[in-house]
Amino acid sequence: MKDYRRLIENIQARTNPENVILEKAFSDELSSISYSDILKYVRYAMKGVEPEYTQKSRLAGERAQNHLKDNLSDVVYKYQGSVMTNTHIKGTSDIDLLVICDKFYTFDRKSITTVLTTESLKNQLNNTQIHKLQGEIDNAGYSGSAINDLKKNRTDSESTLVPVYDICDISHPKAIKITNKSLNRDVDIVIANWYDNVTAVLRDKDSDFRGIQVYNKELNSKGDPDYPFLSIKRINDRSSETNGRLKKMIRFLKNIKADSDLEIKLTSFDFNAICYDIETYKYSSKKFYELVPIIYLQLKSLSENVEHSNKLKSVDDNEYIFRNESNKLNSLRNLMSEIDSILLDLKKAVVI
Repeated sequence: MKDYRRLIENIQARTNPENVILEKAFSDELSSISYSDILKYVRYAMKGVEPEYTQKSRLAGERAQNHLKDNLSDVVYKYQGSVMTNTHIKGTSDIDLLVICDKFYTFDRKSITTVLTTESLKNQLNNTQIHKLQGEIDNAGYSGSAINDLKKNRTDSESTLVPVYDICDISHPKAIKITNKSLNRDVDIVIANWYDNVTAVLRDKDSDFRGIQVYNKELNSKGDPDYPFLSIKRINDRSSETNGRLKKMIRFLKNIKADSDLEIKLTSFDFNAICYDIETYKYSSKKFYELVPIIYLQLKSLSENVEHSNKLKSVDDNEYIFRNESNKLNSLRNLMSEIDSILLDLKKAVVI
C-alpha cells in the first residue's frame, strides 16, 4: 500500500504552502472520512486550491495589466490557463495575461470559403449566417502592418515592465515572464491577435469562441490558431453541470502525475481532454471516490482501444491528443498503473 499520509503532505505543501485555513465544508468532509488515509488522499487530490491563493494569482495579473494600460492602446486583456478553470494544483500558480491587439484580426478564409462554395454545407445555413460569412470574404482587410503592430506591443510591453519588476525575463520568444514579489506570483504576458473561424463569425465574434494567434518575437511571426477561451468555457460549463466532478477528475490526474516516480509526459491540456471526453452520465451522480474507477476505465480504454485514442480531441475540438503520439500513450499507461494501485487500495477501504 502507498504511503498515503506522505502523499497527503505532498499535496498540502503544493496546494496550501502558507497553511491557509481550509473552507469549513471541506474540513467537515475530511472529518467524516478521517478513519481512512486512502479516502482522505483521494479527496485531497481532487480538491481545488483555496480561493485566497487564486485571488493572489489574479491580482498579480491585474497589477501587470494596470502597468501596461499606461503605455498600450487598442488592446484587449484576457487570461488563460488552469487558474481560469480552477484546475491548478499549486497554491502559487502563475497566470497567463494575454495582450490581444484589437487593431486587426485574421480569419480562416479557407474554411469559410469551403462552407460558402459547398452546397451541402451552405444549405445548412440561413440567409443571415451566409451574409455574415460572405462579409468576411468581402472585407477589404487591414491597411496597416499586422506584424509591426504585434512587434510594437511586445516592445512597448517590455519597456513598460522592465523598470517596474526586479524579475522581468524578456528572453522568451512568446512571453514576458515577470514575478510579483509582494504577492509571490509569476505572470506570463503573451502578445497575440484575434483569429476567427466559421463558428466565431457565426457567433458574432463572441470572445468565448474566438481564437488567438500568439506573437513570436524571435521569428517575428504569428503562431497557429489556439482557442483558450472556448476550452475554459467548456470545462467551466460541464463542471457546473456535474457539480464540480469534472474538475475533481482533472485535478486528481494532475496530482497523481506530480507525485509519481514514473515518466508521465502528459500536460494539463491532455488531462483536460481525457476527462472532458468521459460521458457525463457515467459520473454526474458519483461520490468522489467513485470517480477513481471512472477515470481508470477511461485510461484503460484509451490505452487499449486504438480507435478511441486516435479520435480523442482537445476540449476545443481542434487538436488530436494521441494520434501518432506513441510516447504519450506510454505515459498514459504509466498513469493508469498509478491509478490501478490506488484503486486496489481504495477497494479495501470502501465498496466501489
